[in-house]
Amino acid sequence: MDLALLQKRARLLRAVREFFWERGYLETDTPLLAPDLIPEACLEVFETRRLVPRGAGGALESPCWLVPSPEIWMKKLIARHRVSMFQICKCFRNGESEGASHSPEFTMLEYYTMRADADDSLALSEALFAVLRGALDAPPGVPEPPFRILTVDEAFVRWAGFSVLDAAEGGRLREAAAGLGLDCRASPDDASLFDLVFVHAVEPRLRDQGLVALSAYPAFVPCLAKKGADPRTVERWELYCNGLELANCYTEETDPRAVRAFFQSETERKRGALVPHKVDPDYWRVFEGFPPCSGVALGLDRLLMTLSGRSRIDAVLPFG
Repeated sequence: MDLALLQKRARLLRAVREFFWERGYLETDTPLLAPDLIPEACLEVFETRRLVPRGAGGALESPCWLVPSPEIWMKKLIARHRVSMFQICKCFRNGESEGASHSPEFTMLEYYTMRADADDSLALSEALFAVLRGALDAPPGVPEPPFRILTVDEAFVRWAGFSVLDAAEGGRLREAAAGLGLDCRASPDDASLFDLVFVHAVEPRLRDQGLVALSAYPAFVPCLAKKGADPRTVERWELYCNGLELANCYTEETDPRAVRAFFQSETERKRGALVPHKVDPDYWRVFEGFPPCSGVALGLDRLLMTLSGRSRIDAVLPFG
């Protein structure tokens, strides 16, 4: 990375911090190593070993994992202190194909707002994007807020040709996916069929749509978000800029029973993981009395790509 981009990266980090400091958010600094993780079947992680000396040249090995997100730690702080907070940290995801927009080690901005829902986070994120766009003197072609809001179902109707909610409810999602000429043999359930159609029929069409927030995700796609007004959906949005995914947001699930059920189902789905990891069976207790809030995870390297007019993530990494 050249000096100009290093300076731009530094301005981005400073502007993010100032944005949240001015709004009274607490900046947190949590561990990158974890003795257990939130189970997420959609991603792989990195494992390492901690050596604990036992004398006479021996050592006890204890497995640890590099965090794919600071969420597991930040939610413990939220449960204890109930304040809005943000964090900028390194995160790690394994097993992803290397390409223009992926790096196994990347910089994440994660922020949680108390007494807020996904709509509140959308407004906050629009303001953040506008501030950062100005702070980095974004080149022509970088779209400006407000975000265009489109439900996932509207996107499927427009670009895949069918309602994903109706198809799933009627047990016709596999048939609808096959009707697009897609090979469904490696997609055993509705969640994987959703991903298949989304990647092939919907996501490519977002490249010429500017800033789009896809909202109201199907409830059959597992995540820790609250149910929406339509019980077939959850209060979740993902932000895309010219087809590049930048952020993911939930109205956070606060029901400990729902969190426990999610952990159980995702742990089962993780049994075939390339890198299995430990799951804390009592983590759901963090949500006993958990405050209403909304969280956003935003990839800062991808955001820097967007705001500097670069097409590859390695162009904005100091050692890419």
